[in-house]
Amino acid sequence: MSEWSLPVLLAGLHKDIEQQLSLAREALAHPGTKGDASEKVWIELFRRYLPERYRAEKAHVVDSNGLFSQQIDVVIFDRQYTPLVFELHEQLIVPAESIYAVFEAKQTLTAAHIGYAKEKAASVRKLHRTSLPIPYAGGTYASKPLTGILAGILTFESTWSPPLGDTLIASLKSGTAEEALDIGCVAAHGMFTCDDQGCHSISPQGKPATAFLLELIARLQSLGTVAMIDTRAYARWLS
Repeated sequence: MSEWSLPVLLAGLHKDIEQQLSLAREALAHPGTKGDASEKVWIELFRRYLPERYRAEKAHVVDSNGLFSQQIDVVIFDRQYTPLVFELHEQLIVPAESIYAVFEAKQTLTAAHIGYAKEKAASVRKLHRTSLPIPYAGGTYASKPLTGILAGILTFESTWSPPLGDTLIASLKSGTAEEALDIGCVAAHGMFTCDDQGCHSISPQGKPATAFLLELIARLQSLGTVAMIDTRAYARWLS
């Protein structure tokens, strides 16, 4: 009989994330330093557990019209098929066509932070994305329809009581389609998801970070591969 236990492994993953976020909150005094530490915890989680086709970084997003998003705390983007990933003075800039998901990372979940996450999401979703026909041995596939960009918020705890109740759901429902948040994690309390059926909060037996990660992977799988970028649309800026 195997000595390994899948429940123990999954619980350990959540415990590790929760402890790191808790330590960042308790040990670091400056709000900006706390924020940076929180971002790094989530980015490291994604780097460790997402498939290699995805890359997670703090970044700005740019489109072929020369427009830029706000700085995004955590961007999950394609690195297998995407050129034009720029790094300038430790600032990363990635093309809009490569984006799978964007997240705002905060220590606490508040209405203001949800509003900020929505603003960040909209600054990415409004960017133009190209999509070229895809050549293959037998001919050419039509241009791939653009997939939706997932957006969400990542926090350690909630300021509300209950932490994931009606106040959260009401905050998630407001705003435009570009501002919509699809998924989020409150590591000390639970997670939420939104879809065509509405927004729902979930408290998965004290292991929210693990449940969130598995749900995120499932949603990324459902998106498939990003569209084929038109690099010539970016090249016109050389003239």
